[in-house]
Amino acid sequence: MTHVQIAPSILSANFAALGLDIAAVERGGADLIHIDVMDGHFVPNISIGAPVVRAIKRIATRPLDVHLMIEEPDRYVDDFVSAGADMLSVHVEAVPHLHRTIALIRSRGIKAGAVLNPSTPVAALEEIAADLDFVLVMSVNPGFGGQTFIPHSLDKVRRVRDVLSRAGSSAPIEIDGGIDAANAAEAVAAGASILVAGQAIFGGQDAEAATRALRAAICSSGGSHA
Repeated sequence: MTHVQIAPSILSANFAALGLDIAAVERGGADLIHIDVMDGHFVPNISIGAPVVRAIKRIATRPLDVHLMIEEPDRYVDDFVSAGADMLSVHVEAVPHLHRTIALIRSRGIKAGAVLNPSTPVAALEEIAADLDFVLVMSVNPGFGGQTFIPHSLDKVRRVRDVLSRAGSSAPIEIDGGIDAANAAEAVAAGASILVAGQAIFGGQDAEAATRALRAAICSSGGSHA
């Protein structure tokens, strides 16, 4: 059975104690650290840039999954690669030449992913599916933490898997937005194998326990934890 990876999103962490929060989720079994980069243009908010990613890289023991919610991501690929990104994803909606952007990221020796907003059709991936290392399905509209999960995102995950399969790809599907212990198992059943969770992990007092609880919710419904 496919190993399900948990990727806590630091957008919901305590930025005054970011190192402690990252250490807590790593103790709890996090597989990746998800980092949302926002530019105030492609999405309404501004979050962090390459210097913070570089600082996280110095203390994190898990790979860094960097999600670029920005315009003109090609201009910043090298900055985030040199800062320590292990995975870099760009929005289909933000780039006119997606094939070029994905090729650029992969040429730097890291994993390249394409991101779909809730209103973007799965068909947007058909011509690029075979070149992707992973696909990120947004299950909320990007730009804010703590939003409510969009239920029909589960069917979208299934359709993304179909597009990837037809292209001969077994690339993992990541899902981001409103993921918690109540819907994690459904997301995995639909075909997601990387679960991004922010508020569900960092919204309480114990991020380590919350990470373990999310894993338990997956495993209790038959998802793999190996």
